[in-house]
Amino acid sequence: MGLMELTYRPRRLRRTPALRAMVRETSLSAADFIYPLFVHEGAEVEPIGAMPGANRWSLAELTGEVKRAWDLGVRCVVLFPKVAEGLKSEDGAECFNENGLIPRAIRQLKSQLPEMAIMTDVALDPYSCDGHDGIVSERGVVLNDETIDQLCKQAVVQAAAGADLIGPSDMMDGRVGALREALDDDGFEHVGIISYTAKYSSAYYGPFREALDSAPRAAGSKPIPKNKDTYQMDPANAREAITEAQLDEQEGADIMMVKPGLAYLDIIHRLREESELPIAAYNVSGEYSMVKAAAERGWIDERAVVLETLLSFKRAGADLILTYHACDAATWLRDG
Repeated sequence: MGLMELTYRPRRLRRTPALRAMVRETSLSAADFIYPLFVHEGAEVEPIGAMPGANRWSLAELTGEVKRAWDLGVRCVVLFPKVAEGLKSEDGAECFNENGLIPRAIRQLKSQLPEMAIMTDVALDPYSCDGHDGIVSERGVVLNDETIDQLCKQAVVQAAAGADLIGPSDMMDGRVGALREALDDDGFEHVGIISYTAKYSSAYYGPFREALDSAPRAAGSKPIPKNKDTYQMDPANAREAITEAQLDEQEGADIMMVKPGLAYLDIIHRLREESELPIAAYNVSGEYSMVKAAAERGWIDERAVVLETLLSFKRAGADLILTYHACDAATWLRDG
């Protein structure tokens, strides 16, 4: 067979590593990552069984782990509390305790590593004996507006402690606008909101809920919704994400998030086409644990799969990635 008469041969630019690097459209860096950290009141670091390689950090060990991330080029962490059972209640009032676990963790980090940006979680589920992101009524309904009152107090306390970004993960209607107003009224107009804009009612959250013991459960005689379908989004819906994005942008969100990330790359892409705001993807616990489990069995190359997964978020349109792989990925990127 003779030489084919091809006007263009795409393989020409794939021929060497240098040529491939020259035309590479998407890149990853450690500064793209936001590192989620679980914090608890104990004195020891506790491994999380369902998330190999992830831990619940004591305050005594927390700064060291955050410093490790900083030295690898990670520039933001997000804190999630494992709250003691005795502090949980139906209204989650511990969430706005000025001397609670998260405010103390923020103050500690800001005093010891002030350069690191700190994001916090705004929701009631870690603090609720019912395990829901909002207050559950006696009829078993998750109350929207009453919950937002609590969230506003929580956000102000976190901002006062030194949080740079607050992340409402609750999915209550109107919470972004209410939080923006509450923060501004208390003099925290400089604190940003990274809104969980399209948070789906997903099966990928299981290991996270084990880490925080925050799954819905009946703590008394009242009916408790068995899932979060009445406020988190239906996995079948895409146009609804655009509606949520438009609302969050109008209400004052600074960054919008899609959660989970990997099964919702189409949503990231659609939001990127609709908005000029920065977009974050959450590489959630289920995604993390599946990779870890397969890698432990030798079924996949962990490094290659993790970096390809993270690259897919950027290629879809994300600017930032919340990932438990942050330190590993930053190390791999540094080492080449």
